[in-house]
Amino acid sequence: MTKVRPAAAASASLWERDKEVAAIERVVDTLCADRSSSGRVHLLRGDAGLGKTALLAETRRIAEARGCTVWSARGGETLRSVPFNVVRQLLQPALLSLHPEEAREYLGDWYDIAGPALGIAEPGEIPADPQGVCDGLVAAVTRLARRDWPLVLLVDDAHWADQETLRWLAAFVERLDELSVLVVVARRPTEVKGDSARYLDTVAEAAGQSVTSLSVLTPEAVAGLTRATLGEHSDDPFCREVWAVTGGNPYDTVELLAKVQDRALAPGESSATELRPLNRSARGGGLVTRLEQLGVDATRFAMAAAILGAEITVDQAARLAGMRHEVAVRCAELLRNSRILTAPDAAAVPADDGLEFVHPLIATAVYDSIPDGLRKAMHGIAAQVVIDAGKGLAAASRHLLQVHADDDEELVEQLREAAREHLAVGAPDAARRCLERALREPPAPDVHPHVLYELGCATLLTSPARTIEHLRTALAMPGLDNAKRVDAVYRLSQALTHNDQLEEAVRTVEAEAARQTTGPARMRLQAVQFMWEGIYAGETTSPGRSQKLSTLAATCTGRDNAERALLILRGFDAMTHGENAEVVAELCDRALVNGRLAPGLGWTDPEWGLELLMMLVSSYAYTDRLDRAEALFNEALRAYTTAGWSGGHLAVAHAYLGLGLRRRGRLREAEETLRESLRIAERVGRGLPLYWSAICNLVDTLLARGHTQEAWEISEQYGFAPPYPSTIVLPDPRSVRGRLLLAVGRTQDGINELEEAEKAAAVRGHLNPVMVPWAADLAKALVTQDPARAARLASDARRQAERFGTDTAIGEALRCAAALETGQRAVRLAGQAVTYLEASPCQYEHAAARVEFGILSRSASELHRGLTLARSCDADGLAAQAQTALDALGAPAVGLVPGQKRR
Repeated sequence: MTKVRPAAAASASLWERDKEVAAIERVVDTLCADRSSSGRVHLLRGDAGLGKTALLAETRRIAEARGCTVWSARGGETLRSVPFNVVRQLLQPALLSLHPEEAREYLGDWYDIAGPALGIAEPGEIPADPQGVCDGLVAAVTRLARRDWPLVLLVDDAHWADQETLRWLAAFVERLDELSVLVVVARRPTEVKGDSARYLDTVAEAAGQSVTSLSVLTPEAVAGLTRATLGEHSDDPFCREVWAVTGGNPYDTVELLAKVQDRALAPGESSATELRPLNRSARGGGLVTRLEQLGVDATRFAMAAAILGAEITVDQAARLAGMRHEVAVRCAELLRNSRILTAPDAAAVPADDGLEFVHPLIATAVYDSIPDGLRKAMHGIAAQVVIDAGKGLAAASRHLLQVHADDDEELVEQLREAAREHLAVGAPDAARRCLERALREPPAPDVHPHVLYELGCATLLTSPARTIEHLRTALAMPGLDNAKRVDAVYRLSQALTHNDQLEEAVRTVEAEAARQTTGPARMRLQAVQFMWEGIYAGETTSPGRSQKLSTLAATCTGRDNAERALLILRGFDAMTHGENAEVVAELCDRALVNGRLAPGLGWTDPEWGLELLMMLVSSYAYTDRLDRAEALFNEALRAYTTAGWSGGHLAVAHAYLGLGLRRRGRLREAEETLRESLRIAERVGRGLPLYWSAICNLVDTLLARGHTQEAWEISEQYGFAPPYPSTIVLPDPRSVRGRLLLAVGRTQDGINELEEAEKAAAVRGHLNPVMVPWAADLAKALVTQDPARAARLASDARRQAERFGTDTAIGEALRCAAALETGQRAVRLAGQAVTYLEASPCQYEHAAARVEFGILSRSASELHRGLTLARSCDADGLAAQAQTALDALGAPAVGLVPGQKRR
């Protein structure tokens, strides 16, 4: 194959890049060949100056020649603090082509979630959930990509992309199996740390083997490039010196040869000694020296451009440099002619035309050359330029972050407002940087605790440890009014809980409540203390807690949210302790307003958090009020989806919806929503309570379906084993794991686990036999080993069930009792279980009772009914058991009753 070389110096950066260009042609051709093919990532990796940008430009040329739509964007070294900067650049072609109503139609439900991050919609009143915004951006690009196939996305200098864009990019490339899109990413192999490095690692994994690692040019390539640029008469010693001086770096080689042309040097051995000093002027100090030789005005203009970093215009640079417009135009032209700046779309430079540096290396050298004091002052002026242009404080914040600290109260307020704007679009890290910078100003003494409070709120979801530090410091200072102080204490307790410091959270709230006088603030703190104690899985933190809660709740009529919270907490406490279910339901009903959540107590309201509402719906779920529980589960799911909260809140909503479906007996639907909960929970982080809720309910549902091996594999894959979290999980994970161990034949391990569940329940006083169902399984497991103890366990379980009083609890206790008996007594108890469970909303348990009764009574009609119920619940194992029993009786096979719907 004949090697084809670029024909002119204009293509010099592609010299000796035949293989790389061929690889790009292959991936573009693959994209264009079949609209149904999967998308892919192609990664260009190389140090500065090796030609990544040139290869991306060639990718654009190749793609457009084949009819592709191409979107491109570029990271910037000084722009990494600007959230969504690169993804906004990337989507500009598509967004500019759409009218506002078209954009809303394309993005659908994601418009209000992702729109503010893209700058096409106003943010809402509630701070946006970062994960929800990321998911919204993925959905937005997905929809636009399907419209614009074949689509190629080019991301240059990804090592300098903002963290929010990299988060989106990592999530997007994981969806490429569903999309026919080519993503080409160029990056340096270093310069990235923390979360940004992790996101880029995800991109690299998605690329797989589709990676181009760029190397320096060979001596032969440099010689060819030299002769193509300077003429065939360039001699060998001169060419060798060009290679030696530049090290084969394409950028340095091209720049050096351009300078040789400017100086009109003869490309012979006699000129070779002049190459090294010429090369030094292409980077670092040498470039700065060359810039200074262009004059003071040109130097100031270049510095202004480096400060602006992006969207550089002559007018803005002139204002920043403090020069007249005509002087600025002359400087811009001079810098273009010197290959420092470029304006690719114009021969001249009107005031509104964009400028950019020829290469990032030049921009870095110019920026680094600015004296520290001058640089900080120029950033201050640049911030005002951005604000005056109407772009807002969030856009100006990257400059505000860099100004000199000088007790400037106005700057503190600007940074606080910028932080609020960042939070509104789902960029808490950017908000954190603004508030941390405000602290260094520093704020006035009366403002200081408020900045710390806001900083604590900004880091609550991303760094509980930092939140704890900030809020503790804020609370130690005077200045927070009482309402703000109470809220800070609540958020501090939340952070301590998320940081697995639940006992300290309780002590913190208790101490602040003691400082308060009687009134709503104190009652709120008391409710929060009871709430954290209520979800603690260890020993009761406060002696006599239940009695204190009962006494306090008895004074509540539900007139405000603090009283409503106490009613919910009292109802949940009564439910966990197995008190009468009618009392539990009545307490929960009193906490509602006309059957709905009160204003300020909704799923997205920040005053109380989701833990309280999950206690409410759990109380309904375990008292056979599944209609009310499911309505609240679905309301939570809608609220979080509408608000774009697709992190931990959405994981919990799916988990509890799955719990409700499992209780209802809609096992296949339960499994689906619990798998979604687990997927989201894994993304948030393993080990958190929400993760345990997802995995515990999924294992429980798979066991109910009879998919024992799959339940075991899931438990092994996701670590469903001790140690358990410090917060309670519903249903009890020890009980569920004990049942799992028994199901896979590890009988003694299962007994041991159930006995641990017994001890843990005794410590907490959790006597509800439905929520903590260890007793029935342990009794059945011990029936041959220790029949006397098994009988005592079954008797105790029945007594607790009758005390609780729901049809489900009593029916399940009777099923257990029947399993321990023989003959007609077993038949009678099983029949009683059927009677109770038929009145229960828990159809899987009803189906199981029917099958067991049919087996004990040898009744084909009961088995047929049990089989039909089992199938309607998608309980495959139970259905197989019923069919086997029918076969043993010689009864005819049975299918679904014509017209029957799955429940």
